[in-house]
Amino acid sequence: MNSTSPAASTTRSLTPEDGRSSRWQTHRTQRRHVLIRAARKAVHTLGYSAPMEEIAAAAGTSKSVFYRYFGDKAGLQQAVGEVVIGQMRDKLFEAARTSRSPRESLRAMVSAYLQMAHTSPNVYIFVTRTGTADALTEPGDPGSSAELAHFFQQITAMMEESMRTYLDVQETPPALAEAAPLWPLAAIGMVRAAGESWITMPTGDRKPSQAQVTEQLTAWLFDGLSP
Repeated sequence: MNSTSPAASTTRSLTPEDGRSSRWQTHRTQRRHVLIRAARKAVHTLGYSAPMEEIAAAAGTSKSVFYRYFGDKAGLQQAVGEVVIGQMRDKLFEAARTSRSPRESLRAMVSAYLQMAHTSPNVYIFVTRTGTADALTEPGDPGSSAELAHFFQQITAMMEESMRTYLDVQETPPALAEAAPLWPLAAIGMVRAAGESWITMPTGDRKPSQAQVTEQLTAWLFDGLSP
């Protein structure tokens, strides 16, 4: 007589299938990471407007493979953006965390942002624009990726908290204190607009250095807060 229950038999029959599914998912995740790294390297070399065919060729594979893993170019942009923007967020938060004053925190964040963008302007533009449009997106634009929008929301909240603390100890007039939530939005807009203009400027004597841009933006933003 066979004493094996139907449930036990079903469990045994599903185990190999579950194992194969798990191994396939692990392989797919690893392959996706490899493709993201290769695409990032390709965009750095070829330019932010490189077509999928060239990105795939530089990665040593075919366009159909990228479409299989990312759907389309917008999907690839989002996947690369999740990695790049995550690294930028970590750098900015670390810069703010290790600073000793609000002004030093602001300067460190501006410097970190510019440094990350300047390291690879092509990759920066690739992940901060959407679809096939050449225009860069702005925080809150309908076309902005969820990752990019979340990034700016986090930075805005961190800057607002820091500036509120600064204004509280400065005996700031109530009207200025009430307007404090607007300052991080204006600051991010200024740093991003200035930074994107700077990284696309032709190299030459008239192009300011990263240190010069950092100091100027810090002065414009922070000194403007003085009551």
